[in-house]
Amino acid sequence: METKFIDTVKIVDIYEKNANRELALRMESYMKNHFSFLGIPKPLRAQLSKPFLKEKTKVKIIDWDFVFQMFEKSEREFQYLAMEYLRKLEKTLQKSDIEMLEKLIKTKSWWDSVDALAPLVGVLCQKHPVLKEEVLMNWMESSDIWLKRVSIIFQLKYKDQTDTEFLKKAILRNNMTKEFFLNKAIGWALRQYSKFNPDWVKIFISTHSLSPLSIREGSKYL
Repeated sequence: METKFIDTVKIVDIYEKNANRELALRMESYMKNHFSFLGIPKPLRAQLSKPFLKEKTKVKIIDWDFVFQMFEKSEREFQYLAMEYLRKLEKTLQKSDIEMLEKLIKTKSWWDSVDALAPLVGVLCQKHPVLKEEVLMNWMESSDIWLKRVSIIFQLKYKDQTDTEFLKKAILRNNMTKEFFLNKAIGWALRQYSKFNPDWVKIFISTHSLSPLSIREGSKYL
């Protein structure tokens, strides 16, 4: 039996032994019953996973088998574990890993996982800007609302380095929808960028048709 398999079995066992059904029911309700939960709150998850992640991330190569194994499990905490693992190894992401991230975005999709994966896409696109044209342009045109959402919010941590031309394209391709998660994403992206370039955001909001939600969210700091 491989060591990494033993480690995975161990962390799964640790999580399962710390399950709390009462908390799980609350978590499931909060997430609209889209997923099962063990009922492990975030502070306890961090405490339980710290030794495992410390050891697991010593190898600076992403173990995608582990990541997808966690995404196959029913309980949402295992997906959170996989995404925290990826976050800790984000600097090791390779250009071809955009395909892996796309698969994850489309697997058990909901705002919590998608919004955790979007910054990883952002890291890759900063290292390989060509991915915006080669991949994310297709995402903004996709029928998958979660890929669309990522194309809008992947630059949230770019601050004043935001590619405004790309942001504009992503927003205008999706601004006439009634989809809550897209309108919210548009507002979120504009609000975040307004911290660094409020004039650009003011002009953009005043000269384009946006949903009331996008305008409200995007104008919060103006």
